[in-house]
Order: sequence, then structure tokens, then C-alpha cells
Amino acid sequence: MNPIEQQRERARHVSGEELKSFLYHPSADVLLSLLENPALDETSLGLLLARKDLPSEVLERVAVSKAFLKSYAVKKALVFHPRAPRLVGLRLLRDLYLMDLVQYSLAPGSPAELKRHAEEYIIARLPQLPLGQRITLARRGPGRVVGALIVTGHKQVVEIALGNPRLTEAQVLKVLWREKLPQSVVLTVANHRKWSQYYNVRLALVRNAATPLSLVLNFLPQLTVDDLRELAAPGVVPENLRKYLLAEVHRRMQTSKKNEKRGEAARAEDSLAKTQDQEGSEEE
Repeated sequence: MNPIEQQRERARHVSGEELKSFLYHPSADVLLSLLENPALDETSLGLLLARKDLPSEVLERVAVSKAFLKSYAVKKALVFHPRAPRLVGLRLLRDLYLMDLVQYSLAPGSPAELKRHAEEYIIARLPQLPLGQRITLARRGPGRVVGALIVTGHKQVVEIALGNPRLTEAQVLKVLWREKLPQSVVLTVANHRKWSQYYNVRLALVRNAATPLSLVLNFLPQLTVDDLRELAAPGVVPENLRKYLLAEVHRRMQTSKKNEKRGEAARAEDSLAKTQDQEGSEEE
């Protein structure tokens, strides 16, 4: 029997302090044998799973053991392990508690695909969550989850969510592009000291049918002529708003023509003054 085989056989039967020393053995084969040891309890398994250099085959063996997966701590350790196989993570993510899903979705080292799944599991649970947990998520959750919370329309949740530093302009725009959005959400965004200053947010507010006309009219002077013309195309916005858009375009065009004429007059005056100066110099 070679040394590795001896170590494997020993790993199946060790206990106490000697078992603890085997948790840090470099051989994947020895560690797989250690998993067969009846003395390997949840605490020892947790120490083993805390190893960042743990071979993926050991993680896979743990992930298929019904006995090991009775422990929530083991499931969580598997999902959070940086070397966990993709399929293991996908299978166990849905079993995580809410705040553990949040923690995973915000962890820098979590794979993007699994982060997205974690966010989707959180969003699916939102309707059943009590207000306190929704407020916590609004304050600390990832951007996609915060955007989903804003759509619910709860005033306190929306106000807190809009202050979440992880909320992006893209998420706010995604909310405002939704049909049948509660007007309370539109009003809160339109009056928010940060988001109401973003040009694309103002443009989305003008497009949204739930935005009161008084707010829309306040935003019109801040939009470009090209965007106003696009909005004024038939079928884009309600007809009663379209006439205001066309009026604003007309006003801009008239102002532009007046400014152009004033510019031409000013240039003509400058040219005349230069000519007169030149003639005066020649006479002298």
C-alpha cells in the first residue's frame, strides 16, 4: 500500500485532533476519503469548506450528499465557495435565506450569472415580505431588486429605494418605462432632488402617461428640440400633450430665428463700424 493509500485509509477512521489535521491535507483523494468518515461532523465539515483552495471534486461530493445537505450552513458554504461548480450553485441558491441571497448578490466575487439568479429569487419573494424587510432591501439591496421595490408603489419604500447608492439611472428608466405605473411613483421620482436632475429621467417622465401635465410643462424647456420633435410625432404621447410639444418646438424655432437676425444685425453693425474706422484712418 503506497503512502497516499495509507493516508486515505487513515482518513476514513481518524477522530479528534488528528481528524482536524486531515482537514488541511493537500490531496483531493485523501479529502474524499475523509468525507466517508462518520466522525466528520458539521463543525469539521464547515472548517473544510472554509478552505479557499478546496478541490472542486470535493465540493461536488459534498453537494450530492443528502446527509451533508441537511445542514443549512453546509448549503450556504457551498454556494459561497469561490470554486463551487456552477451547477452546484444554481441548484442550491434557491434554498438560501433572503438576506443570504442579498449578501451573495452583492459579493464582488460572485459569478454574474449566479448573481442574476439570486436577484430573481429575491424579487420573486417580494410580494410575501413584511414591510420591515422590504424597507431593509430598499436601503441595502442590489439595483435590480431596488427597482422592483420601486414599482410596488409603497411611498416609504419608494423614497428609501431612490436613495440607495446601488440604484442606477438604467434601473430608474426601466421603472419609468413601465405601463400602468402608480402615479405616486412618478411624482416621487419627479420631485426627487437627485433623479429629477437627470436629463434622460426627465425625458422618461415626459413620456410617461402618469406624469401630471403641470410637471411635463416644467420639463419641456429643458429638452432638446430633436427630442421634442420625436415626442411630438403622432402616437407617441397623448394628443393633448402633443399640442404643447409642437408649441414648444415652434417657440424655440421663433426664438432661434430672432437670435439669428439679431446676430446678423450685430455683425452688420460691427462691419459698418470697422469700415468707418478704416475710412477715418485713411482721411487722416
